[in-house]
Amino acid sequence: MLIMFRVRNFASFKDEVILDMRATSYKDMKNHVMEIGKNKVVKTLALYGKNASGKSNLISALYYFESFVYNQFFDAGNRDDEYDLGDRMPNVKRSIFKLGEVIKDDSEFEILFSHNNKTYQYGFVIHDMPEGLKYKSIIKEEWLLVDDKTVFDRQQNMISFGKKYENELKNIDNRRTDRLYIGVLDYFAEGEVKKIVDEFKEYLKHKFNVHFELILESSVKGLVSGVSFSRKIVEDEEYRKTIEKFLKIADVGIVGLNIEENTDEKTKEKHPYAVKTIHNVYNDAGEIIREEKFSLNMESSGTNRYFSFIQYVLNIIEDGGVFIVDEMSARLHPILTKFIVDLFQGKMNKNAQLIFTTHDISLMNRNQFRRDEIAFVEKNKKGESTLYTLADIKARSDASFAKDYMAGKYGAIPVLSDDKLAETVGEWLCQD
Repeated sequence: MLIMFRVRNFASFKDEVILDMRATSYKDMKNHVMEIGKNKVVKTLALYGKNASGKSNLISALYYFESFVYNQFFDAGNRDDEYDLGDRMPNVKRSIFKLGEVIKDDSEFEILFSHNNKTYQYGFVIHDMPEGLKYKSIIKEEWLLVDDKTVFDRQQNMISFGKKYENELKNIDNRRTDRLYIGVLDYFAEGEVKKIVDEFKEYLKHKFNVHFELILESSVKGLVSGVSFSRKIVEDEEYRKTIEKFLKIADVGIVGLNIEENTDEKTKEKHPYAVKTIHNVYNDAGEIIREEKFSLNMESSGTNRYFSFIQYVLNIIEDGGVFIVDEMSARLHPILTKFIVDLFQGKMNKNAQLIFTTHDISLMNRNQFRRDEIAFVEKNKKGESTLYTLADIKARSDASFAKDYMAGKYGAIPVLSDDKLAETVGEWLCQD
């Protein structure tokens, strides 16, 4: 379970911002809270904010952390994902805050999570140094703690070890300024430390899922491409039947799925099989006379997005982990978005979390979320983003969340001046 993620100096986040999944002491919706050791965490967190507030930057920071760390492991090129996303994770370029008078090059990342009944705290500070015409990333600080006990603490090239792990680590001196020490340990460590690193990798690989867009941004049928599907759909008939049931629930006209050998030479190497949807064909009397198969690119972009999401969602709820997605409600009907949120918030979910950005205020109500499950990303006039929840600003439990948000009581909305709007429109209409 994700407990906390902290980032400083990334994109629009100049100062430290903390994505905190720890639950408050609220008594409402107790089934939205999971206990993990000493911590209680919420199952869902919805992130709201105006366009360009920094919501996507926060998702990018989470993905940058995941990809940068995972690609340091020696077997990162053999990720063997459930989904065919390629070998190494695509890198996201680190972007520092550039709108201040003084530009700082250091960025800091830290994660706190629970996995296999242990609590892991890991972080690093990275700095870009000029090297000719390019820049080289330098690791200035790095630390790893397990159950509040230090495994190692790195300050530049000086590394100290926790007493419990000192004998095991003192001879592993293979360090580079541009490489994370946890990646070195992945290759050289043995015994207890190797087990710790393997569990850390397992969490990043299987439990920490940042969804980036795989569907071409188009609502035109025939132009949608790159739809992801799980290998389990091909290999596991029972799983495929489950996905079919959830597609039927969505009422998109799909009655089944069909697996065929892939004839598309461009994607055949990556996916030897192709998934096609099955639709009923009716006569004029409304009777089913046969079935028709559609390729995925003939389905709407919203249908494909739901098809992609529901696989992630069911796998994560079954296996545990956190699903992090930007603009989850894009191209989805609000009822389908609510349905996905309900799956995570339900009593059957014991070990999965959902973090998503959205503009869908139909979800912003006290029947859907606790106050510590609704967060806002706000950007000030200096271009600096901050993050806060309804719990942080002490919103009333009986408040009309969406109505108050649209009225500007919580911030994080566009402020349009009627006078400026009229003036701008008037000038535009008067142009020659």
